[in-house]
Amino acid sequence: MRPILISAVLAALACASSAMSQSAPNAAPWDQDFLPPAPAWSGASRALLRPASDPWATDFERDPELNFSPDYAATRAWFDRLDASSDLIRIEQFGTSPEGRPIYAVIASQDGATFDPAKPVLLIQAGIHPGEIDGKDAGMMLLRDIAHYGKAHLLDGVNLILIPILSVDGHERAGMYSRPNQRGPRIQGWRNTATNQNLNRDYMKLDQAEMRAVRGLVLKYRPDLYVDVHVTDGMDYQYDLTFGFNGESGAFSRSPASSAWLDDVFKPVIYAALEDEGHIPGELVFGVGGDPKAGLSDGGLGERFSNGWGAAAHVPTILIENHSLKPFDQRVLGTYVFIEAALHLLERDGTGLRAAIRADEALRPAQIPANFAPDPTPQRTVAFKGIQYETYRSEASGRDEIRWLGVPDPEPWSLPFYGSRPTLTLDRPAAYWVPAHRADLIERLTIHGVRLERIEAPRTVEVNMLRLVDPTVAGRTNEGHVAISVKTVEVERRAWTWPVGSVRVSTDQPLGDVVVLLLEPQSSESFFAWGLIPEVLNRVEYIEGYAIAPLADRMLAADPALKAEFEARLAAEPEFAANGDARLAWFYERTPFYDDRFRLYPIAREVQ
Repeated sequence: MRPILISAVLAALACASSAMSQSAPNAAPWDQDFLPPAPAWSGASRALLRPASDPWATDFERDPELNFSPDYAATRAWFDRLDASSDLIRIEQFGTSPEGRPIYAVIASQDGATFDPAKPVLLIQAGIHPGEIDGKDAGMMLLRDIAHYGKAHLLDGVNLILIPILSVDGHERAGMYSRPNQRGPRIQGWRNTATNQNLNRDYMKLDQAEMRAVRGLVLKYRPDLYVDVHVTDGMDYQYDLTFGFNGESGAFSRSPASSAWLDDVFKPVIYAALEDEGHIPGELVFGVGGDPKAGLSDGGLGERFSNGWGAAAHVPTILIENHSLKPFDQRVLGTYVFIEAALHLLERDGTGLRAAIRADEALRPAQIPANFAPDPTPQRTVAFKGIQYETYRSEASGRDEIRWLGVPDPEPWSLPFYGSRPTLTLDRPAAYWVPAHRADLIERLTIHGVRLERIEAPRTVEVNMLRLVDPTVAGRTNEGHVAISVKTVEVERRAWTWPVGSVRVSTDQPLGDVVVLLLEPQSSESFFAWGLIPEVLNRVEYIEGYAIAPLADRMLAADPALKAEFEARLAAEPEFAANGDARLAWFYERTPFYDDRFRLYPIAREVQ
């Protein structure tokens, strides 16, 4: 469609919206018209809303029908006012965005600036995807109620940290057309940052200022529970708040004790609290294929996401995905109920969670599963609360499309659930060595909180170097990088001298799993896989045919074993036999003139 026609369509929709708002005060905004209808809802949690006349009513509460969420400046001004009005609230800047905006947290505590170490810490993160901002508005309401409306007791045994907007630049790239699959808020932020990065792909490589800042906040306050609030896309269903974590329902987790606590203790309590307030909680799942009844999946366990990183770093992490097709007020109120219930539970059983974290931090698995992919075999069958639908023939697409009807199906669907399985198993070395000239990688490890030993004099160490066999460079970019993959490595034992400033990275530490996943080149979450070590693919020096041909003939005459190997290759590979350049290259690779460091991975495993 030409831009002028798009403008005409949007103008017509805006006019229709204006007319609708004048004739029907409770009508939905125009941008919901093409979305499926939402089932009627009037949960008990509506009692949490303050009247518009209340001096502490949030912008969202002043007119819920408008589905309004305040911009960055208004949000900060509101929190500054709350901070000035209550000794329980303080604001802490912990970073600066690429466009120069302060990234801040709102901290609620009975303990002032210094947390009582005996109290569990709950960290709520909102706005990593700024269009999915429910956690900000829910956090504003709850912190207001803690400061002024009788809920200060929630801080008797717990400290609360709220990041209202993590991706502050994306939050300010706002408009009515950011998220077409989501019902409110009316003005939404943009999914990616000012540098066009998706922060929820940056938990391991730590490219972005926002993620480096939040990692510093986590290291400073050591939250016992980290809750990352999102809004999902995809299929329609009855659930309004879904959440999950790696290791749910017995699946694999790098933090099995913490995952068991979340499964056995946390989940039942939170489900009950939400249901008591009229919400419909569910397990975090994703549809498989175009047929709504084809099955469900876990969406992957990758460490680039918050829940995957949390399991690897032994920071219990919940990923909330509120349902995008539910009204904004329903989603915000469900998030409020979730946070409040989590505070109550951490006060009652925070010691149980801390014991689980300590058990996980002590783990040192000899082998580390990696590179998880969808399992083609269903793990189990789940009862799923679906929404009725029909199909129709679309003139635009020329095919049958799904039309969700907004009517809860009275009978649960019985659907296969497909989990994830590892496609690679990595052995855990005692330590890695990273050369001094890769100060950028050393910096990223430091930001993660990895303990390093930096040498102050050259040191020769017996190590296993890895030769990369046929690495593959991706044909397109991903998050600003060109990915590189390698399936096979050859191990070469060397006595390698490491210069001053190089670091030894022991895997005998709580973040040891993270170290392995970052430094093994075959790991899909490694620095190498993200394309951060491309120089290893550059070969230096070449040899002309007039030089290698006579040298190769001499090599054949002098070495019967080499001749036999060469002739076997000729017989097995006709294409190789017919390619003179390839034949000569084969000999060149076996001469001392060949670049010994070509495809030799610069990070080494220490020999045990």
